[in-house]
Amino acid sequence: MELSQYQIVLVNLDPTIGSEIRKTRPCVIISPNEMNRYLRAIVVAPMTTKSRKYPTRIKVKHENKTGWIVIDQIRTIDKQRIIRILGELSKPEIKELKSVMKETYVD
Repeated sequence: MELSQYQIVLVNLDPTIGSEIRKTRPCVIISPNEMNRYLRAIVVAPMTTKSRKYPTRIKVKHENKTGWIVIDQIRTIDKQRIIRILGELSKPEIKELKSVMKETYVD
C-alpha cells in the first residue's frame, strides 16, 4: 500500500495507556513521503468527532461528518496498524494543518 502525507487512513490505535486516543479510527499521515516510503513506522495525527475548538485541533469534513485532527496526540505507528486508506485532506485543510503544526511545535 502506497502511503502519502496528508492521506486519511483507518488505524488500530490499541493498545493505549492513560489518556491516549484509543480505538480504531481515522488518522492523518503527517510524516513526509520520503519517510513513508522507506521506513516501517510513520507519523500520524488521530481524528475524532468529539471535540471542541482547541488551538491544537483542526476542524475537517470527511465522509460528510465534521471531525477534528488532534495535533496534541501525534503518534508514531508501525504501518501494520493501518487497515486501509480512506481519502485525503483538501488543500485548505492541509494549509490549516501546516499552520497549526508550525504554531504548536516550531518557535
